[in-house]
Amino acid sequence: MLLHLGGCRGKMGILLIRRVGLFCRSAHLSPQSLEYRPIKKVMVANRGEIAIRVFRACTELGIRTVAVYSEQDTGQMHRQKADEAYLIGRGLSPVAAYLHIPDIIKVAKENNVDAIHPGYGFLSERADFAQACVDAGIRFIGPSPEVVCKMGDKVEARALAIKAGVPVVSGTDAPISSLQEAQEFAKTYGFPIIFKAAYGGGGRGMRVVRDYEVCVSSGP
Repeated sequence: MLLHLGGCRGKMGILLIRRVGLFCRSAHLSPQSLEYRPIKKVMVANRGEIAIRVFRACTELGIRTVAVYSEQDTGQMHRQKADEAYLIGRGLSPVAAYLHIPDIIKVAKENNVDAIHPGYGFLSERADFAQACVDAGIRFIGPSPEVVCKMGDKVEARALAIKAGVPVVSGTDAPISSLQEAQEFAKTYGFPIIFKAAYGGGGRGMRVVRDYEVCVSSGP
C-alpha cells in the first residue's frame, strides 16, 4: 500500500504493498458474550515500559497484576513490578515468546486471570489472540475480535474510515503488485511517499521513499 503524506513538510502518500500474514476467519466474526464479573486480576501480554504503565494503573484501581516474560527478559523491570510473573515461550526467541498465544492463554487460565491487556505492538492487532481470550473465558482489554480483524487489515481499515467520513491522506485503494504502480502513484502525488504493508502492527513494515532511485529499490 502506498500513502501520500500531506500536511507535513511537503507531501507524502502511502502505498499498501500487499496483504501478508493473517486473515480473518469466520470464528473471529462470531461475538461471544461473557458473564459479567469484576476484574480482580489483569495480565499484560507485553514487556518493558508498556507493561509497567498498565501495572501502575491497575495498582491504583486495586487490581492484581500479572507479568509474562521470555527467558531473555528474566531481569527486566516489568517482571519485578507485577504482583505475579510467569515465564512464557521457553526455548523461543524474545519476540516469538511474546507472540506465543497458547502459552499466554495457558498461564492466564492456570492463574485465574480475569482479563488480558495486549499493550501495543506484539499481539495488540491480532484478531486470533482477541478471539483466543474470548474462547478461554478471559476478557480481552481492547476491541472485539471482529473489529481488531478489520482494523488490522490496513486496506479494509482505510476503506472503513472513508466510508465513515474520516479524512485520510491520499493512498492506493488496494495493495500494489508492481513497481510501475508505485511509480505512477509517485508521479501523481510527488515525493515523499510511504510503502506500508497492508497487514501489520506497531509501526513495522513502513518505509519512507523520497526519490525514484529509492523507490526502485523499495518496490514490491
